[in-house]
Amino acid sequence: MAADKPIKKVVLAYSGGLDTSIILKWLQTEYGAEVVTFTADLGQGEEIEPARAKALAAGVKPENIFIEDVREEFVRDFVFPMFRANTVYEGQYLLGTSIARPLIAKRQIEIARMTGADAVSHGATGKGNDQVRFELGYYALEPDIHVIAPWREWDFKSREALLDFAEKHQIKITKDKRGEAPFSVDANLLHSSSEGKVLEDPAVEAPEFVHMRTLSPEDAPDKATVITIDFEKGDAIAIDGEALSPAALLTRLNQLGHDNGVGRLDLVENRFVGMKSRGVYETPGGTILLAAHRGIESITLDRGAAHLKDELMPRYAELIYNGFWFSPEREMLQAAIDHSQAHVSGQVRVKLYKGNVTVIGRSSPYSLYDQELVTFEEGKVAYDQRDAAGFIKLNALRLRGTAKRDRRGR
Repeated sequence: MAADKPIKKVVLAYSGGLDTSIILKWLQTEYGAEVVTFTADLGQGEEIEPARAKALAAGVKPENIFIEDVREEFVRDFVFPMFRANTVYEGQYLLGTSIARPLIAKRQIEIARMTGADAVSHGATGKGNDQVRFELGYYALEPDIHVIAPWREWDFKSREALLDFAEKHQIKITKDKRGEAPFSVDANLLHSSSEGKVLEDPAVEAPEFVHMRTLSPEDAPDKATVITIDFEKGDAIAIDGEALSPAALLTRLNQLGHDNGVGRLDLVENRFVGMKSRGVYETPGGTILLAAHRGIESITLDRGAAHLKDELMPRYAELIYNGFWFSPEREMLQAAIDHSQAHVSGQVRVKLYKGNVTVIGRSSPYSLYDQELVTFEEGKVAYDQRDAAGFIKLNALRLRGTAKRDRRGR
């Protein structure tokens, strides 16, 4: 579907893989547009520099090829703010794919402004959540940008038609791309996500070869690994006393999680577009980080603040999952969450063993835990156990009234 006015230049989120290489050529042939490519290193574990040669071979000007290492920005400005809220979607999913999309969208819009592009494009299909996440990000940052979503526009009806287009335009097709892939993968420094094909039947256990970032818990060492994680204002800053940058810290946690079989999740989730999907996710470092962050919060957050955070979190998680990172309501929630972290500093000791993460110690200069107050031994005069009687009677007042009424009714 052509735009109302001709598209002159488009910024494409480009991985260098077959699908986005086809999209690049399709944009050139269908729209006659000059294409700018943006390839982000989010810690997906694959070499991204070859994308430059592929873009050049497709006729993209050297000055229109952007390849950037955004791992530090990703963890610092997206992953860490999300983890301050202990964010999980539908009780389990740590949102590894969801949280990467706003960063890609943000950079595409910034590059569009730098290069004078009048459109942006992505490779997400018309069935998934990513199309929503990308496009809500685009429109929130540049309201009048034109968005091209090839999977919703082009006439290709089969994978064979896509391969024919690739061959016609001399796009290299590696041998493994000629057959159907057994499942699709999305990965970044926070997680890997596997969906489709061999994973589509939710009644069937995922084959072991699907897991790429973790040892099987059965194969993990028989000896536990114990580490310490230091926090400052809600963010992890050191492991075993060694100060690390956000990306380096998550990388270290990923390796520790991998070695101990931590972070596997087999989930059927509710997509924003209305269907259920089954995915196999691996979030080794994030799983450790979540447990440790809750550990340090347990001694530094007031009960009311902690419980309110837990009430807000599902709404916050849903906003991120659905693509509303740049919405006013997400920013409002973030301000409240960040305010709660002012004293969330200290150290947590964590034990990793065969897929399990257990907090075994926590300490903080801002701790609200008072050992003298909670001890069963002779405690502080500040707490008189006899005071509990009045407290209980006041809280029982309405329950007793209801019980008396119900008794009269019988």
